[in-house]
Amino acid sequence: MPAKSAAQQKAAGAALSAKRGDTPKSKLKGASRSMLSMSEKQLEEFAHTKRKGKPEHAAKS
Repeated sequence: MPAKSAAQQKAAGAALSAKRGDTPKSKLKGASRSMLSMSEKQLEEFAHTKRKGKPEHAAKS
């Protein structure tokens, strides 16, 4: 599933970094902290979404 906004893509990248051990989990905040429960494959799909044409934040519906 691709990210719906640039912010979601960035949060997934941060969570993926922590899951791989590159970043301490204690440094994560907000959405990236809650994304830690996702699998590495799911996080990769979110993080590798192209940002071009994506809004900074997704509209709440």
